[in-house]
Amino acid sequence: MRPARSAHRFPLPRLVLVAALGWAAAACQGQARPSPAEQAGSTAWKEPSAYTYTLASTGGERLLIGTFRVTVRDRKVAHAVGLDEQGRAVVRRAPDAVPTLGGLLKELAEARRDGADTAEVRYAGAGHPLRITLDRSADAVDDEARYVISDYAVTGGR
Repeated sequence: MRPARSAHRFPLPRLVLVAALGWAAAACQGQARPSPAEQAGSTAWKEPSAYTYTLASTGGERLLIGTFRVTVRDRKVAHAVGLDEQGRAVVRRAPDAVPTLGGLLKELAEARRDGADTAEVRYAGAGHPLRITLDRSADAVDDEARYVISDYAVTGGR
C-alpha cells in the first residue's frame, strides 16, 4: 500500500506567482496613460496652415541632423534656421530637407506601412506631435531617426 500524499504542497511557487503578478500590476500603475490624442493617432490633430516650431533631429546617418527653428505657411516650410552647427549646415546645403510637422507624420505613416521595427509618436495634450521615433530595421546600423518637437505655436488661421 502506498502512503497517502498530502494535497498541500510547499507554497513557494504560488507565492512567487502572486508576487510576480502584484509587481507587474504595480509597475503598470506607474505608467502614464496616453492622452486622447495619442490614442487616436495623428487623426486627432489637423495641421494648421501656419505655425512655427523647433525641431531637434538626431539619430542615424542621414542629412537631417541638427536643431532647427521652422516657420510654416500654407502647410509648406517658408523659412528654416539652423540653431546649431549641424542645423546651419543642413539649411545651407539642402534647405528643402527641413520638413513640416505634416511631413514628419507622413514619414511616420510610411514607416508604419512599410513594417518598420519602431515607428512611434507621442502627442501633446493639444494634439500636435512632440516626439517621433523611427527605426526601419532593428538589425541595420544608423537608420534610426528621432525627432523632438518643441516651441510649437499656431501663427495663422487653420
